Amino acid sequence: MNTSKAKTTAPARADQLSVAVVGAGISGLFAARTLADHGLEVRVFEKSRGPGGRSSTRREGEFSFDHGAQYFTVQDDRFRLYVDSWIDIGLVHTWQGRIGTAAGGEVNLKGDGIDRFVGVPGMSAVAGHLASELDIVYQTEVRGIEWAPNHSLLMEDSGEGLGSFNVVIVAMPPEQAAALLVGSSNLTKQVQSVKMLPTWAVMAVFDRSLNLELDGVFVHDSPLSWAARNSSKPGRSHHECWVLHGTQEWSLLHSEEDEEEISAVLFQAFFEAIGSKSIQPIFAKAHRWRFALAANPLKVGCLWDVKLRLGACGDWCHMSRIEGAFLSGLAMAGRVLGFLPSKKGPKI
Repeated sequence: MNTSKAKTTAPARADQLSVAVVGAGISGLFAARTLADHGLEVRVFEKSRGPGGRSSTRREGEFSFDHGAQYFTVQDDRFRLYVDSWIDIGLVHTWQGRIGTAAGGEVNLKGDGIDRFVGVPGMSAVAGHLASELDIVYQTEVRGIEWAPNHSLLMEDSGEGLGSFNVVIVAMPPEQAAALLVGSSNLTKQVQSVKMLPTWAVMAVFDRSLNLELDGVFVHDSPLSWAARNSSKPGRSHHECWVLHGTQEWSLLHSEEDEEEISAVLFQAFFEAIGSKSIQPIFAKAHRWRFALAANPLKVGCLWDVKLRLGACGDWCHMSRIEGAFLSGLAMAGRVLGFLPSKKGPKI
């Protein structure tokens, strides 16, 4: 059940462990879904209007863009089981896009042999599937936690309570998570050690094909790191839609600049990289991902304070990819289930 913004004062019950998950990105959704599947009462709080975080899909009129995560890969066998099931139901397809590199006007068509997967009809499909049977309160920002014996009270900015829970999981970027983890000096110290880097994304639509032999290109020696023909992915529209990503270093240096300036620079960098004459888009919009990539992920799976029954998870705990977010959420659920005396689950 997905709920819109609403107040809740559901008390923590002695006979049923209640869990609050703050953040409906991939990591938080995996943790919530796993715990709910084990019979726990789980409620997710998300400040945005929908789930997914950086794996969301941006819609602008008749156009749509995977403006964050472009695709995902699979290395871990546990993740592969999920991906295979999603492929079976048509939720995920393999992206057979032609991938290469570009620098200084020279384009290399040589592929890398990596299997890339995308949600259908957009990257947000996976998050939507995970969220479909969860109790989620959208457009609600948790701004504080008050601890009491055996439970925690979540608070809004106004000071109103959002409910009392036995376990709280914070699934947010570290700079945001730190504000909610202040009651645990150990967790706070670890979270504050992680540096997140930004990425500027530019979404563009052209009125004709760019006649580029690549659908995805890694760009070198440029303010641009990546460009993808979004319309080449399975289930997308026929419009010539592209997504450009700036490098983390360049995005950090220009993080506060005007969106139109960002778009202009990255467009120029793109056409210079592929050695093509610039074409004016019929639509262009820039989006800044303030917390796009962990420069120094912790590689611990998740964080857990057993005394406070407080945890934290995210791709920054494991590795900065969708698979990393999955593994972190799964690890977080494992720590909670392993804590239960009567509902033991696998310690991951």
